[in-house]
Amino acid sequence: QVQLVESGGGLVQAGGSLRLSCAASGRTFSAYAMGWFRQAPGKEREFVAAISRSGGTSYYEDSVKGRFTISRDNVKNTVYLQMNSLKPEDTAVYYCAATLRPTTTIRMPGAAAGMDYWGKGTLVTVSS
Repeated sequence: QVQLVESGGGLVQAGGSLRLSCAASGRTFSAYAMGWFRQAPGKEREFVAAISRSGGTSYYEDSVKGRFTISRDNVKNTVYLQMNSLKPEDTAVYYCAATLRPTTTIRMPGAAAGMDYWGKGTLVTVSS
C-alpha cells in the first residue's frame, strides 16, 4: 500500500511558478514509477509528466515541455513538479500517481486507468 498526499497548489498569475510536492507513505517508494496528471473542469484527466524509479528518466506532455520539471527524492519519499511560465490553460487539479508498471506506460493514452495509487489532488489556478 502506498498513500500519496499532494501539496503546493494555489493561485498564481500567468508567467509565475509553483512547486508541487507529493509525499508518499510506505517503505517501497523507490519501487514505483511516478506520474503527475491533471484534470481541468469538464475535461478528462490527462498525463503531465512521469519519472522512473531511479529518477534518471522523465517524460513530459508536449504542452509542458521546457516549462515543467519532474523530480523525486527516494530518501524523502517525495516526488516534485516544478512548474514555471504558467499559463491560464494550466489551471487544473493536479494529481500524483504511482505504478509498478514500466515508466513509459505512464505517458500512453489511457494510462490513468492503470495507475496503482492516487493522491487526492491539489488545485492550481493560473490567472490571466
